Amino acid sequence: MVEVYEFWTIIVTLVVVKLCHWIYKWRNPTSNGKLPPGSMGFPIIGETLEFMKPHDAFQLPTFLTKKILRHGPVFRTSLFGARVIISTDIGLNMEIAKTNHVPGAPKSLARFFGENNLFVKSKESHKHVRNLTSQFLGSQGLRLRMIQDIDSLARTHMELGAKNGGLDIKETSSKILIECLAKKVMGDMEPHAAKELTQCWGGFPRGWFRFSWSIPGNGVYRMLKARNQMMNLLKETVLKKRASGEELGEFFKIIFGETEGGSKKMSIENAIEYIFTFFVIANETTPGVLAATVKLINDNPRVKQELQREHKRIFQDKTEKDEADLTWEDYKSMTFTQMVINESLRITSTVPTMLRIVEHETHVGDYTIPAGWIFMGFPSVHFNPEKYEDPLAFNPWRWEGKDLGVILSRTYMPFGAGSRLCLGAEFAKMQMAIFIHHLCRYTWSMKTETKVLRRFILMFPRGSDVQISEDTEVDNSAVY
Repeated sequence: MVEVYEFWTIIVTLVVVKLCHWIYKWRNPTSNGKLPPGSMGFPIIGETLEFMKPHDAFQLPTFLTKKILRHGPVFRTSLFGARVIISTDIGLNMEIAKTNHVPGAPKSLARFFGENNLFVKSKESHKHVRNLTSQFLGSQGLRLRMIQDIDSLARTHMELGAKNGGLDIKETSSKILIECLAKKVMGDMEPHAAKELTQCWGGFPRGWFRFSWSIPGNGVYRMLKARNQMMNLLKETVLKKRASGEELGEFFKIIFGETEGGSKKMSIENAIEYIFTFFVIANETTPGVLAATVKLINDNPRVKQELQREHKRIFQDKTEKDEADLTWEDYKSMTFTQMVINESLRITSTVPTMLRIVEHETHVGDYTIPAGWIFMGFPSVHFNPEKYEDPLAFNPWRWEGKDLGVILSRTYMPFGAGSRLCLGAEFAKMQMAIFIHHLCRYTWSMKTETKVLRRFILMFPRGSDVQISEDTEVDNSAVY
């Protein structure tokens, strides 16, 4: 009996020693130099729970401000089971963006988009898909392909919302985006397939950044299941169209090299993953930022009044010319609207807009960032009082006289930086401007209980509803 007791005592002791050693190694990761200050939290969980606490979308997260006060602008932590360096140093962020090209993301997110996805593979493959996307979403592509469709869809959905007395900004913007992209990418779809594609979005759990475990019923499991359903639907539609000789959308023609300027052909599997990624990223970013922008406009009567004045002028010009559709020139004439959008993008960028895997050991002053760690660069310069007077205030007039087409500078980076700079930036700004244009046709107000939070992505726990009246200040009878 004593021998059995001693045996189990030894086993338990060894387990405890091994566990303590593992915890020590977790909290004290090794490197070839001195790591940035910080803490790694609990094993596996790290500091994820604190990092993912919802916070005011128009303020830097409490997690970040606490860490900066304690450790400075560059610190280490552990999130979603990965070792992470977080930086608010603009110089370091720009340097990492230029010299590292592999996007940093938890394993669950990598699995969600596909391990062979061209967006996340080599620098060369990413360059290839950037070239394809620029043909579709560059300024020329927006002029020729997108602006009229977005304009028509926004007008239609806004008229429907006015008849119903209101609409949800985020949901409506998402519908406009998906309807527009589905047509441009897939071409004409059978009604049941189009409906199923729209329904697929309901299967995506909100909050991409999760632990990597896929257990039946949990978020990662549901996320991967929804992904497979949508991938199968897209592939089935493409194969059916190619077999029958039906035309695919313009974007697929570009992808398969079937139009002038089309480059080397891509496999159907890679093309489907590419389109899937394109759809998901577009749908999870622009609609949320647009809804947050409308909230900011609603809470600032002077801004709202100036927007209505600008769009009233455009309405009147279109009426006098007996024109219905917005043109590229109309969009570019929305000067104050562009100021509002730039300011909204500045103040809502409270998450890391630059995520990378550190490819080579990097030295920052006395510190060493090991290869293989995830690097998160926060654009905290947006809230630097030395760069922006009263940075927490929503003040579109601060952009007066500045380059309104800017999407990246050392003091403004809402769309990331380096080789991973968002190619859909101009498309996102155009969609927001056109939506605001049609909203300003009506008397509208957002519900007072609307709240905008962030849990990495924007959240609207009480919806983003606006009440709309068909009463307008402009006589729209001629063309609208």
